[in-house]
Amino acid sequence: MSQHKLSSNHCLIIFTRYPEPGKTKTRLIPVLGAEGAANLQKQLTEHTVKQAKKLLNNLAISIYYTGKNKELMQAWLGDNLSYYSQARGDLGNRMNMAFIESFKLGFSKAVIIGIDCPDLNINILKNAFNYLENHDLVLGEAADGGYYLIGLKRVIPELFREILWGTSEVLSMTTNIADGLNLSYYLLPVLSDIDRPEDLYIWEKYK
Repeated sequence: MSQHKLSSNHCLIIFTRYPEPGKTKTRLIPVLGAEGAANLQKQLTEHTVKQAKKLLNNLAISIYYTGKNKELMQAWLGDNLSYYSQARGDLGNRMNMAFIESFKLGFSKAVIIGIDCPDLNINILKNAFNYLENHDLVLGEAADGGYYLIGLKRVIPELFREILWGTSEVLSMTTNIADGLNLSYYLLPVLSDIDRPEDLYIWEKYK
């Protein structure tokens, strides 16, 4: 792969939620409690943003959030990032709208990540943008059958329709759609998300 430099014309989009007890990481509440689950959400977001900020001089970072408001998000994560409220609807619609808004702002490449994958590092993020140079779509394959990253150079709404979000079919359904549209795509290394109690061991090494 030839190396292409990152650019201020590239946008990294981070999807997260304000860490309110009872409203975030709900599948982990039985083992962590509502406060503990919210605190994990807070720590995972801060870890992800810290990694992303290492690239801040080379690209734009947009935080797409749910819960609370822009002022609280900014006070929490810093004022050198852009903040946008996530659109309504399912995850697919929210991601598609984030891509639409980013390309309307003039970005030539955009990558969306969540905050559930602490092993996602700056090398993988750099590669996501690099592989977009010669591919229509870049996906980060999650161990549970979903994806932890999606990158595009243009809006492709079909990729977000009729997907069974939250299931082990998400990645395969997405690549099937990409095949049907004759899109070229690249799969990044398989990483694990922290969604369920049995995933908590992943976070231990980062504490």
